[in-house]
Order: sequence, then C-alpha cells, then structure tokens
Amino acid sequence: MKLKKGDNVIVIAGKDKGKKGKIIRSLPALNKVVVEGLNILKKHQRPRKTGEKGQIIKMAMPMHVSNVMIIDPKTEKGSRIGKKKLGDKMVRIARKSNQEI
Repeated sequence: MKLKKGDNVIVIAGKDKGKKGKIIRSLPALNKVVVEGLNILKKHQRPRKTGEKGQIIKMAMPMHVSNVMIIDPKTEKGSRIGKKKLGDKMVRIARKSNQEI
C-alpha cells in the first residue's frame, strides 16, 4: 500500500467524493485507510451506568484505498504515487508533477 498515515488525500469515489482530508490510520492488511472527518458513521451508544443518558457518537470509518488519491503538493489535485532514487534512499513522488511527497 502506497499511502501512509499523515498523507493528505482527496476522495475520488463514494458519498464524500471531492472532499479532502488527512489519513489518521492505515490498515494495510485490509487495504483500507481512515481519513479524518470523512466517511462518518453515527453510532448509538447505550448508557453505561444507571442514571446516565445514551448518546450518539460520530466515528470516521475505514474506506478502501482505491477510493482516495494523494494530493499533489504543486497542483493541489489528485495524483498517483511513484518512487525515485535520490542518493542512497528511495522517495515517493507525485506522478503528475514529479514533486517529492
């Protein structure tokens, strides 16, 4: 999986199409990512103790990695990810502008 925690991404498919956010969690075994503030689910939580009220919690749920693209630092649009060797180390680059991510 080419996307990592902390990457800025844009959603290209689904109910949040066109929205931008930051990856807060990566699930490589499932090929899914959790994007901050997107793919929100309302969870109804029962009261834990007597006398306490139940509540509705908003949670960001995982979405498939194919539904997001990394944001190109130069053009601020979605781009694919490539790799380039600089000296001894490999760095990730945006394919549209060849800028380092």
